[in-house]
Amino acid sequence: MNAKQSDTLDNASLHQLADLALKNYPDAMRGELSLICRSENATFLVRQADGNRLALRVHRDNYHQHHEIESELAWLDSLRETGIQVPEALVTLSGARVQTLALNANESRHVVLFKWIEGEMPTTEVDPRAFAQLGEVTARLHQHSRRWQKPAGFARIVWDHQTMIGAQGHWGRWQDAPGLQPQDRLIVEQTLSRVSRILDRYGKSTQRYGLIHADLRLTNLLLHKGETRVIDFDDCGMGWYMHDAAAAISFVEHHPRAQEWVEHWLAGYQRICPLSEEDLAVIPTMIIQRRIQLLAWVGSHATTDMAVSLGGEWVADSVKLCQAYLETEECALPVS
Repeated sequence: MNAKQSDTLDNASLHQLADLALKNYPDAMRGELSLICRSENATFLVRQADGNRLALRVHRDNYHQHHEIESELAWLDSLRETGIQVPEALVTLSGARVQTLALNANESRHVVLFKWIEGEMPTTEVDPRAFAQLGEVTARLHQHSRRWQKPAGFARIVWDHQTMIGAQGHWGRWQDAPGLQPQDRLIVEQTLSRVSRILDRYGKSTQRYGLIHADLRLTNLLLHKGETRVIDFDDCGMGWYMHDAAAAISFVEHHPRAQEWVEHWLAGYQRICPLSEEDLAVIPTMIIQRRIQLLAWVGSHATTDMAVSLGGEWVADSVKLCQAYLETEECALPVS
């Protein structure tokens, strides 16, 4: 994986790939394609003649290899067996779940078609009880991760301190975040020095580090009839379990209600999996590490809709969160 922008193909080329992919499925699975969103990948809605819907994901290049996507799908299969509602991949006429299609001599993409999951994507106006439900779901994912015997050849991305915020981080360099001033870089460096020391002490025992979703934020949740459902396991990999707590408030760590959301998440999580004092103590460190990881993402994805939507103050707010962390080891707090 590298830190290039989300897919460089234009929408017309992505639509062409999606159309090619659909032709490899049974007639009953085909339908009208419309682009829903572009982030790391492009996601299309497939609206079938009978009104049913499917979701087609066109992976960007240089992100995950074919066997890594198959590993993601294997985990989803096992999670569904436990009753957790997660995306389900469909098979082509030849029995494949991951297609690799060539657009031309130089461009090819992996494509997966999923069953549609009903629900509404929450916003920051969400009832905080939804975070408690998310905490419960996350705890069940972690329970499964700790006991699951991974199949032969299983391979997913590794999320640790260096791959999140190091010089060769998967999402780029935090130093490239737009508007970051020289004095700001010093504050971030001081923050990362403390983060590194704390995480070294916390360690990577099997109770603290394993297979996680890694991107459980509002845009990857669906609320349906009082139930919180999890989608988009594209970034799942090996990481600290408490990183999923930090990911829950991605991009909005500075929101006035962030602390409340984290508290509800923890209450829900601990209804399933009690946490130790060390787990609870490390959460502010996980949150600030995640925010700096997102600085890197914004730097390498500066022209994407998501990065632009954050506005001009987001980077400055990130520095304020670092300052608060250095002063108190707290960071899920409103900034002023």
